[in-house]
Amino acid sequence: MIKIGILGGAGYTAGELIRLLINHPEAEIVFINSESNAGNRITDVHEGLYGDTDLVFTSEMPFDQVDVTFFCFGHGKSEAFIREHQLPENMRIIDLAQDFRLASPQHDYVYGLPELNHEQIATARHIANPGCFATCIQLGLLPAAKMGLIKADVAVNAITGSTGAGQKPGPTTHFSWRDNNLSIYKPFSHQHVPEIKQSLLQAQGFLDAEIDFIPYRGNFSRGIFATEVVRTEATIDHIIDGYKQFYAHAAFTHYVDKPLDLKQVVNTNKALIHCEKYGDKLLITSCIDNLLKGAVGQAVQNMNIMFGIDEKAGLRLKPSAF
Repeated sequence: MIKIGILGGAGYTAGELIRLLINHPEAEIVFINSESNAGNRITDVHEGLYGDTDLVFTSEMPFDQVDVTFFCFGHGKSEAFIREHQLPENMRIIDLAQDFRLASPQHDYVYGLPELNHEQIATARHIANPGCFATCIQLGLLPAAKMGLIKADVAVNAITGSTGAGQKPGPTTHFSWRDNNLSIYKPFSHQHVPEIKQSLLQAQGFLDAEIDFIPYRGNFSRGIFATEVVRTEATIDHIIDGYKQFYAHAAFTHYVDKPLDLKQVVNTNKALIHCEKYGDKLLITSCIDNLLKGAVGQAVQNMNIMFGIDEKAGLRLKPSAF
């Protein structure tokens, strides 16, 4: 069994992570740390887990008892935590924040996108789990990059559910504001753009193009639906063949021959991709569940790869039938 610790256990991502791990055939949760909830039952916060677990939050962090620890902190807190604590050298880390997603000689974190870095993940000690928007957009664009098609600026629009903003209430996450509403935020300046460009450069070998990304807040709870427009003279048959080859061995990412809708992926670890051609414009559609393939589902997938077990273990989740 893989012995697991969780830091930052009270948020949306941690709740989903706990849900996956308590049903994982090879996983055992040793501790779930939350300073503000220490001593309380997990179900006092994550009420959807009633009847599934009797675990309690703890202020303790017995790292010597675990094989891997998931960092479910907010952005910027992981790097500070590592500086301030002595961690066992043999303990593996999967960080869900953005602190280590960009490659640097200052750290050894592998960017945890299995469709791009499967071999590196398998031997890594430390994983930087990708961002949710970044995962969805990259999976839409990486096969095009692999074919060398990204030679001009790419127009990207993507809409995310309210859980993408985290559990702490705010003016743009309050139900009465979000319901029957739509808005943009951080146009052309979203924090996930650098990691997207990093991966496209890795896949294509060159990148002289911008990612013109407009993020939208959606009036639904979970999921990301994205469109990416690439200008290319390549034929649609050539493009589709390239996409199918790129994802031929991917555990959860699939090319689909017909237009997509968000319900196909919500509550699953799947990513679905579809392409259409309009003149010299290639329209790519991609969609994921932001909490699963966009966060903890991918994190568990990375754990499975790191420990050499079935990549789909604990992740055989099905979407709603309607």
